[in-house]
Amino acid sequence: MAEVRRAGPGDAAAISEIVNHVIRATVVTFNSVEKTPGEIAAQMAAGQPFWVAEAGGAVLGYASYGPFRGGVGYRHTVEHSIALVEAAQGQGAGRALMAALCDHAKAAGVHSVFAGVSGENGAGLAFHAALGFAEVARLREVGRKFDRWHDLVLMQKFL
Repeated sequence: MAEVRRAGPGDAAAISEIVNHVIRATVVTFNSVEKTPGEIAAQMAAGQPFWVAEAGGAVLGYASYGPFRGGVGYRHTVEHSIALVEAAQGQGAGRALMAALCDHAKAAGVHSVFAGVSGENGAGLAFHAALGFAEVARLREVGRKFDRWHDLVLMQKFL
């Protein structure tokens, strides 16, 4: 079983490997610009919380959250990011990461957490639904990657 802990700058390289695989190989994110370990470490230094799931000294996944939108009126709503290596999927690491993230967010005064999930990511949609996220919007053809349009499903959970 994976152990979840708060990530630090020493985890930035492992997190960037996971993120960059998702960027290169999937439509889980519509982003096509890879992230460097320095960029992730800078996000941590700026106060963005990250957690990692680890087993046997290897980072299996990460979760993080940040502002949903700019402006003080949105300060109690966040959007999260989560990704696991393929071998760790379905083993409970994702649930453990999300529990740590939601507990932290609630303690920080967050009222709701958003997930932006690719309409093609059936596993991601099911994962979030199982954790109590509800679909609140489907934005048609707002993302473009791999020379085709993709829907974005917004899912929300109240803490």
